[in-house]
Parts: sequence; structure tokens; C-alpha cells
Amino acid sequence: MLKNLSFLNMFIWNLFIIGVWHLTVFLACVKLPQSIPQKERFAPKAWEHGGRWYRDKLKIQLWKDKVPQHIGKDGFSKEHLTGVSIEYVDEFIFETCRGEWMHLKNCICIVVTMLINPLLVGIVFSFLIMLGNLPFAAIQRYNRFRLLVLRKKLLRDMRANGMGQTVTA
Repeated sequence: MLKNLSFLNMFIWNLFIIGVWHLTVFLACVKLPQSIPQKERFAPKAWEHGGRWYRDKLKIQLWKDKVPQHIGKDGFSKEHLTGVSIEYVDEFIFETCRGEWMHLKNCICIVVTMLINPLLVGIVFSFLIMLGNLPFAAIQRYNRFRLLVLRKKLLRDMRANGMGQTVTA
């Protein structure tokens, strides 16, 4: 489709197509139901070793705080825990699932770029799409492991204290 265009036109069309794709996925992401964390695709995988794979192989703790974050609807900041309640941690877990879903769906745009471009241009744009999405999806999974551990600890502490209410910092 774009194979007969000049490089500049090809570049502009790719930016437009990728931008529209990412915007569409973002808008769909905002509408995701709260039940999404229950989906199998968000469940821990055996190879992740409880999140240690991300720490040991990707050294994610060294670079994850250096990438930009999007503050979601209603201003939900994921930079620091603002409260330590089951409800807050559950919302944070939901946000990690939402973020992972969005970044992985954005990677599907790679198929489009490979189909409409000459091979080299398709590879370059595909690499850029992966670079702009896969690290963020990995961060979401890594953070979810940490949040699940925190959630279990909160539930254990609540049971030990005989408390039915939430614990706040």
C-alpha cells in the first residue's frame, strides 16, 4: 500500500496510522470492565517465577522508574502507593491489567506496518512499536506481582488482627 510512496510520505502515513491505532486502543482501554484481572492472560505464568524473572533477567528495578507513566482516568497515579487498603491495591492491580492489555494490543499494529510497508521500513517501525510498548507491558506484570504479594500480606494481617476493615498508612 505505501510501497510506492516517497520516504517522507511513507513516514508521515506510518505516523498517522500508528497514532490512530494507539489512540483507538487507548480509548478502548478506558472502557475495559473491572472484571479484566480475572482473565487468564493476566494470571502469573510459571516461567515468571513470581516476578523474579523480570528482576533477574530484565533488571527491571533499575530502569522501570525512568520511563514515563500515564496517569489514568480520575488521576490514578501509579508512581507511589497513596494508601494501603485492599480496595486501593485492587484498583492498582486493575490498572496494571489495563496497562498491560493496552500495550500488548498496541503491538498488534506491527502486523499492519509489516503488511503496508517495504520490508526495511516495516522492520524499523515494528521495532519502534515494540520498543514503545513491550517494556511498559513488562513493568505492568512486574508491578502486579508485587501488588499481589502486598494484597496477600494485607489480608493475612487483617485476619490475624481480626479486623474486617481496611488498613491505611
